[in-house]
Order: sequence, then C-alpha cells, then structure tokens
Amino acid sequence: MSDFARDAEKSRSAKVALRTRLLAARRSKSPEILHSAALTIRSTLLATIRTYSPSVIAAYVPIGPEPGGPDLPESLRSVHPLLLPVLLPVLLPVLLPDGDLDWVLYEGPSSLNPGPRGLLEPVGRRLGVSAIAEASFIVVPALAVDRRGVRMGRGGGSYDRALARTSPSAFTVALLHDGERVDEVPAEPHDRRVRATITPSEGLSEAPDWTK
Repeated sequence: MSDFARDAEKSRSAKVALRTRLLAARRSKSPEILHSAALTIRSTLLATIRTYSPSVIAAYVPIGPEPGGPDLPESLRSVHPLLLPVLLPVLLPVLLPDGDLDWVLYEGPSSLNPGPRGLLEPVGRRLGVSAIAEASFIVVPALAVDRRGVRMGRGGGSYDRALARTSPSAFTVALLHDGERVDEVPAEPHDRRVRATITPSEGLSEAPDWTK
C-alpha cells in the first residue's frame, strides 16, 4: 500500500471514530437542551443574515438532535417581511449512486413531506443541482468543523458536491452544538470548507484567512 493510500485510510478511520463519538453525544442531549440551543443558534443566524442581506438562501430541515431545530426553514424565510426565498435540498433519485442534491423553493411547513433517510423534503418544482449557485447565503449541516473551516458531515458526500457549485462570494455557515467546533477535522481531498460556524456558546465564528 502506498503512503498516500495509507494516509487516506487513516483519515477515514479517524473520521469514523469522531463521527461515532459526536453522534452519540447528540443523542444524549435532552429535549430541553436541544430546544434552548436551537433558539440561541437561530437568533445568531438571523442576525447574521440581516447583516449580509442575501437575496436567496439555501438551507435544510434539521431532524432529530441536529442543531437549529425543525423550524429553521420557516425562521429563515420570515427574516424578511416579503418572505426571503429559501432553497431546500431534495435527494436525487436513488438510481443515481452519488447521493447528489436537487433544490426546491420552500413554500412553508405544509410543503414538507417525509423523504429518504428520514429527511423532510419540500414538494414543488425541482430546480436542478446547479440552483444552489443562486444562493448568496448557505446554511449547511455538519457534525464537526475545525478552526480552518474543514467540515465533516455524515459521510455521504452530498454537501461536498453541492458546495463545489456555490458562488465564491457565498457566505457558507454550519450549525453546531457546543463541543463540535474542534481543533482539527481529518480532511480528504474532496472535503469542502465552510466560511463560518454558529454554536450556542461561541456564537458566530469565522475561519481565519478563509478561501473557498
């Protein structure tokens, strides 16, 4: 085995261990802690959106103990009196092996239906995988982000593909629980960085010398 292959395997093993630990920590949080954290995170996120005044936001629907809570899309849409356009992801048909993301305009809580992998997905006209390029403010899920902005998701790679299509000027932010902003995330060549994180205790933190 080459040194490169050994390093890649070591990085993947380290990711699996970190991912397992963080998922267990999320599952151990009480409903009261999750609710309080969601309110704090959304407050910081909405203040940040008002600062950047985006014309289109891309986001997602948190499920279970994910930071931000299930009301996240409605909070984002309502930050502007005329209802800010919010794009939400839809998994492409299962016959495509790469787990890529299509995008649909969010039209309110009644527009969400159960999707694959336990997700909630919007119904409506699919806008295509490149629609995320129209968003100038992008909220992404993550299990951990390090001080450089290296993001670790659940391992499917869907958001790494999506972030590769975003505008270089887009503001990308990951929502995290306390303890999930770490010193270093094991990185692989396909991993995409995010510009900032929001946690309940630290608020908004931007990666130093951030470049896409």
